[in-house]
Amino acid sequence: MSDLERVYGLHAVEALLRHHPKRVKQVWLAEGRGDPRVLLELAEQARVRVGQCERREMDAWVEGVHQGVVAEVSPSQVWGEAMLEELLDRAEGPPLLLVLDGVTDPHNLGACLRTADAAGALAVIVPKDKAATLNATVRKVACGAAEVVPLVAVTNLARSLEKLQQRGLWVVGTAGEAEQVIYAQDLTGPTVLVMGAEGKGMRRLTREHCDFLVRLPMAGSVSSLNVSVATGVCLFEALRQRQAATSRN
Repeated sequence: MSDLERVYGLHAVEALLRHHPKRVKQVWLAEGRGDPRVLLELAEQARVRVGQCERREMDAWVEGVHQGVVAEVSPSQVWGEAMLEELLDRAEGPPLLLVLDGVTDPHNLGACLRTADAAGALAVIVPKDKAATLNATVRKVACGAAEVVPLVAVTNLARSLEKLQQRGLWVVGTAGEAEQVIYAQDLTGPTVLVMGAEGKGMRRLTREHCDFLVRLPMAGSVSSLNVSVATGVCLFEALRQRQAATSRN
């Protein structure tokens, strides 16, 4: 087990079996759990062993709600910067990329991956250092999105933004003090949406590499939203604009 990871939760394990079956070495189900038919069919197709163990033993394996499903898998794959070029070359239509500038909470990263998948983002980009990366918690919260949305870790985020700008993408950063609201920003073209870290927001160098700064209008007493919630609002505004533009053409 030293070279394997444990992924838990029905949707996360099912997504691995569907998209990356070769990574799955063993699936464990808690004794007394109803058989998840689709998961068992996928495991059979991939020739992955399925065993049973006591739920309390499973509780000791992972921190979180495992739903009676745990898989032993080969280590997570985080893409390198070169992957961005390949993704952009394969993109159909104006690409939408999400950048998380130093988000450290794995729950937030998992939620952002799930939203990025739902909104049609091409990839999620994070710094290699001082940021959350793929682990069992991220995969569980992402509900399968971590297996289909590439997570790209870059050494120098500012330099990566420059390269994306050179490829014709517009970098839109979010900042509470920005004059323009997100709904007034054109997000139909090739776009990089940058979200800042929990509490601190974007770093200075990241902010300096943004073409536009936007904010979410706040009508209540709180001054900001959780980063995963704010990400969802911004990504789905981009999706709304793109779908509206498509229907007009």
